[in-house]
Amino acid sequence: MKEPYIYVVSDSVGETAELVTKAAISQFNGSNTVIKRFPYVEDFSNLDEVISLAKLNQGLIVYTLVKPDMRKYLKEQAEKEELYAFDIMGPIMDKYQEHYNIHPLHEPGVVRKLDDDYFKKVEAIEFAVKYDDGRDPRGILRADIILIGVSRTSKTPLSQYLALKRLKVANVPLVPEVDPPEELYKVSPEKCIGLKISPEKLNSIRKERLKSLGLNDQASYANMKRIEDELDYFENIIGKIGCHVIDVTNKAVEETANSVINYIQKN
Repeated sequence: MKEPYIYVVSDSVGETAELVTKAAISQFNGSNTVIKRFPYVEDFSNLDEVISLAKLNQGLIVYTLVKPDMRKYLKEQAEKEELYAFDIMGPIMDKYQEHYNIHPLHEPGVVRKLDDDYFKKVEAIEFAVKYDDGRDPRGILRADIILIGVSRTSKTPLSQYLALKRLKVANVPLVPEVDPPEELYKVSPEKCIGLKISPEKLNSIRKERLKSLGLNDQASYANMKRIEDELDYFENIIGKIGCHVIDVTNKAVEETANSVINYIQKN
């Protein structure tokens, strides 16, 4: 018996059509089928080439084409040459349009775009976790944004929120007793954003934090003099870097995130 040939045709990568094809022929033990993939088919001449090859080898054609004229042409030409062409997406799209009265985009590669978007989001979230709270200063050099602030200025939740927007964020806590990582002075100041807060607001937040941990809210962490020293240190470092500053005193995380995104878009 002559080697079976299947020609997989797509106006995108063609992974969907090839996976379906392989799943089907896996039911034929020992099948030596040759699968030829034709991705990114853009015009009728590409389809003519597939028809010619399929006719030469008496092969089958499996396709995922989202543009109606391309689907129609391939179907008609295959029938004309007495070839079998199986449309994977077309019938589902047509029935969906008919049943719900919704018009399709007719745009190739949408699934891949959605997948890429999803994986970029996951990558950004993993990045935010890995380089949270100055854990690894090497992340500063790889980040899209570096958030700088004293403790309890919402650096971590803000990093995670921005990660959902596919932005890779590292955050750096500032403590007077510890020099900032040298990487902070090696990146563009436009990538750095200082998170400013009023002493009174920070004092209130830190007291609540200590209470939630079952600790005395009179600890130095919530001491007003200590807080003022930390904020003075913050102003000193931010001045050296020369970066943009956002006052988060009365802002929700979402509001601060919008301010960050607006700043990035402008720069």
